[in-house]
Amino acid sequence: MTTWPQSDWLAARAAASPDAEAVIDADAGAVIDTDAGTDAADTWTYAELDAATDAVARSLAERGVDAGDHVGTLLDTGLPFVLVVHALDRLGAVLVPLNVRHTPGELARACEKADVTSLLCDADTEASAGEATERCDESPAVVPVGAIDPGDPSPDGTVPDADDRPLPSIERSPVDVRVVLFTSGTTGEPKAVPLTSGNLLASAVASAFRLGVVPDERWLCCLPMYHMGGLAPVLRSTLYGTTVVLQSEFDAERTPAVARDHGVTGVSLVPTMLRRITEAQRASSLGSTSSRQDLDRDAAPELPDSLRFVLLGGAPAGADLIEDCERREIPVHPTFGMTETASQVATAAPREAFEHEGTVGRPLFGTTVTIVGEDGDPLPTGETGELVVDGPTVTPGYYGDAAATEASFGTYGLHTGDVGYRDEGGRLWVLNRRDDRIVTGGENVDPGEVVGALREHPKIRDAAVVGLDNAEWGERVAALVVPERSADEGANSAPAALDADAVREHCRERLAGYKLPRTVTFADELPRTASGTVDRERVAAALRNAE
Repeated sequence: MTTWPQSDWLAARAAASPDAEAVIDADAGAVIDTDAGTDAADTWTYAELDAATDAVARSLAERGVDAGDHVGTLLDTGLPFVLVVHALDRLGAVLVPLNVRHTPGELARACEKADVTSLLCDADTEASAGEATERCDESPAVVPVGAIDPGDPSPDGTVPDADDRPLPSIERSPVDVRVVLFTSGTTGEPKAVPLTSGNLLASAVASAFRLGVVPDERWLCCLPMYHMGGLAPVLRSTLYGTTVVLQSEFDAERTPAVARDHGVTGVSLVPTMLRRITEAQRASSLGSTSSRQDLDRDAAPELPDSLRFVLLGGAPAGADLIEDCERREIPVHPTFGMTETASQVATAAPREAFEHEGTVGRPLFGTTVTIVGEDGDPLPTGETGELVVDGPTVTPGYYGDAAATEASFGTYGLHTGDVGYRDEGGRLWVLNRRDDRIVTGGENVDPGEVVGALREHPKIRDAAVVGLDNAEWGERVAALVVPERSADEGANSAPAALDADAVREHCRERLAGYKLPRTVTFADELPRTASGTVDRERVAAALRNAE
């Protein structure tokens, strides 16, 4: 007997609430006219989404996709991707989302690592898909995904002439793998992370317990769906019976407009995105206007009052951004999560974030976080060590990599590689990656501590700290600094009254001498990966090039 929720989540939801809004496609038709309140998007009910998923599933089955197959996707966030997610689930296949920004060589390695048998693509990615599969020892089949007609809630068809034979009934248990995602690879070759039905369900439940769910919930998805941050709202909304609003690409001005137009109640962002929204608003409000009426008309759209939460993850949020959210009454929830934990590990409520700047809050329901020292033993409150996570959201291990699995799991769970501590209130503070630790002259330097000191400078907006090779000391501390700038100051240079010596002098009052950044370079932005994490290799390259 098939039992929900381990089987077909969309079918179960369509049976329970067929007329409820499932998807709003904000990219359908023309760009939204916020002044006129025009909604150019298409809305799909769960019954309509279920019927369209059936058609796509039959099309994929006709092309040989079967239960247990690992099917790669090379698609951007959008309605076709959502239909593919549910269709693969219906067939009992395993979804393997791949990064559309990767080179054919990177895609080929990912396909081989995850045992991909078919690679779904669209017109924009078909060339990359073809080149990638040609590099594989056993080439996956390239399957172009047919276009979706935004005006009609039924697909043109992934493959023409799919028949109407009933699809096989698929049963899943909590331990069956549903998705294989790749880590960001910022500290080495990306690893393949299998996530089970139980992992994804436990994550959705724990997130709901922390953020809450309301009947008219509308979660805006503008992150890439090939990362957990973009995929999670699609899966969770299906489980909750609420609505996901799709926007294929983030835009600092259009994203708030989409959120306002559709009464969005929640959105997942990385700190860089939220900063760009607030800066766009600030820039427009400071623009030259002749009257308040002009200011209101010309100002960039603000995030709507309907928002209950802004889930902010992927990278640490600076104190200035959190303070800006408090001033603007943005309900920001800083979060710490991992691909290996199906997203959130810990999430702070706005009041926590405002009163304890820098915290990511307490672990979610069912999740245990232990801070361990170099010997692997638990550390007391307040002491800094590695965060080790355990609970029902944690992956069973890395796909096809027994050595990495053995190295990453221990007595207290998954060793995250992240360094931080727990305060007296049980709140977590994440400082940096363990692998990022700098050893200079035999002394250990945690980059997160140096970044924290740099961010205390009123003219420094953000910073990244890495270790560069040094013949005398082994490594030297180096900082890429993003200054606060006035309108007339150019990019990639130090602003007035801020140079490398001033930066070091500021740090000298806060850090031991061996922790001071010996190399300081200024940049307009920190280089980041698609998931919002600082790209440390590019940071190091920028610092070396500037010498």
